[in-house]
Amino acid sequence: MRLILIAVFSLTLWGCKTTEPLYHYGEYNNAVYSYFKGEEVTLEEQISVLNQAIETAAAEGKNIAPGVHAHLGMLYFEAGNPEMGAQQFAQEKALFPESEQYIDFLLKSAKGA
Repeated sequence: MRLILIAVFSLTLWGCKTTEPLYHYGEYNNAVYSYFKGEEVTLEEQISVLNQAIETAAAEGKNIAPGVHAHLGMLYFEAGNPEMGAQQFAQEKALFPESEQYIDFLLKSAKGA
């Protein structure tokens, strides 16, 4: 009886094992929330947070979440750095080809088309 209980308990614990997240988000959600809420967070601070998330993902060998490079590109455009903005948009398209149409739309909007 004791062995059966141990086996059931072990199987239950094994069944509860969670999987690793597919993407690394870092503080991305908080940065986007702050941006849309208009909190007192400067563009430079938001850029720094997203760059930190990208660096952490790279250092830990994780995939950066969809949208991080796109949001970072948008922030660079707003900060007056269109070259870095376009570079981040290109990176988003390279990592997530399904976002190409949306990123092209953002790029046209950022360039004032």
